Amino acid sequence: MPPPLPHARSGESAVAVGDNGRVTEPQHIETHDVEQATIRRAPRLGRFIGLGALLGFVVTLIVTMQFPADPDVGMTATVAYFALYGVSAGVVLGAVVGLIADRVSRRRSQPVTVEHAVVEEEPRAEGDQLS
Repeated sequence: MPPPLPHARSGESAVAVGDNGRVTEPQHIETHDVEQATIRRAPRLGRFIGLGALLGFVVTLIVTMQFPADPDVGMTATVAYFALYGVSAGVVLGAVVGLIADRVSRRRSQPVTVEHAVVEEEPRAEGDQLS
């Protein structure tokens, strides 16, 4: 008789039953690989760059609105022109902040032992079919 499943209550003997009503065959583990890995929380640089671009546009908008618009050009064209510089500066600033955050996260990284196991199902008899 197969061993009870871990979720069985004390005094009860639960077994795994397949779709066909028979007890399923246990699986066995073939190989184990143990390696060292480093775990850290890496920042998403794309979000830093996007936030920097948005912040650069908002700062450009605020600064441009502080000055009177040229009647020949208009306020929209002026904001769009200066936004090229503001958004570019914001992207660079966001990337630098993201890289600094990445450097800080590398210092806080922790080495761990990782075990990789390959699980293979036991061969089925000729009459057994998957449904």
